[in-house]
Amino acid sequence: MSALFEPLRLRGLTLPNRVWMSPMCQYSAVDEGPDTGVAGDWHFAHQAARAVGGAGLIITEATAVNPEGRISPADLGLWNDRQQQGLARIAAFVRGYDAVPGIQLAHAGRKASTERPWRGGRSIHPDQPHGWRPVAPSPLPFHEGDPVPAELSRDQIGAIVEDFAASARRALDAGFQVVEIHGAHGYLIHEFVSPHTNRRTDEYGGSFENRTRFALEVVDAVRAVWPDELPVFYRASATDWLDEAGWTTDDTVRLAKELLGHGADLLDTSSGGIAPGVRITTGPGYQVPFAARVKAETDLPVAAVGEITEPRQAEEIIASGQADAVLLARELLRDPYWPNRAARSLGAAPSWPDQYLRAV
Repeated sequence: MSALFEPLRLRGLTLPNRVWMSPMCQYSAVDEGPDTGVAGDWHFAHQAARAVGGAGLIITEATAVNPEGRISPADLGLWNDRQQQGLARIAAFVRGYDAVPGIQLAHAGRKASTERPWRGGRSIHPDQPHGWRPVAPSPLPFHEGDPVPAELSRDQIGAIVEDFAASARRALDAGFQVVEIHGAHGYLIHEFVSPHTNRRTDEYGGSFENRTRFALEVVDAVRAVWPDELPVFYRASATDWLDEAGWTTDDTVRLAKELLGHGADLLDTSSGGIAPGVRITTGPGYQVPFAARVKAETDLPVAAVGEITEPRQAEEIIASGQADAVLLARELLRDPYWPNRAARSLGAAPSWPDQYLRAV
């Protein structure tokens, strides 16, 4: 039996295999009145294809918990009924093809109000159409020359915590079975935990305990509205890849232990994103050691990411105990049917739908 295609049980939920689709922003929503942030046909087709292709968990892209939390005007949101209805259509299809629908809830922080990547990805000034002023733990722009983000007050921090909880309730009502809190890649929660971006002197800044306070408050708020039988994930950047004054892998291990005590069920282990121009040496499986260390030093289940492209590579990650699951991103863009092809090559049973059996 392939380790990669063994089911994984988290709380009361059984995921059919360990090959999962990582949340990938599509920047394909509109910013037009009641249709702002609503999932459309592109989002449906994108996720439906990967469910048909055999991924055990399909995680919807970073979905903003309020309008200011979008990375771009073309991001998904989940703060109103229309957005919930658009996502419910996707969740229902995914569940209908024996995959688990998940959603990543997010706030972009100082990296909000930017153009789509294929349009340059630069900041949209608050005075420009479709732009707004970002918020952050401290008034530090991401790029030199970007608009300075507004420093969040204690009351505003509390309101965002409530926004995460409200979006989690909507995600549940829409039919999602996994919720992931986005604490990575230089977005708001990551900005709070990293000393590179958090210069506060109140109870949300300074010490490790203070810098992680907001993250744990969000986890607590989401866990409080999410059913006991369904899992909550947390995505972390395991390191900022900075020589000084950054978040480290030691910090991630420490945070993982805290997350376990606050009801989180899995750490989705990525890295980077807190600062521009950082040099990162990449290669096949380059981020897997971060997941392996968290798994070795804590009791929190972990998922690994980072240039995982070959079935035997993914199998070894699971079989050797480096991670409990793998999350594929770009490889699933190149080949939506990678999980079923991998199953066949590893001697496991693919999960092709009846409509495709004549071709396989």
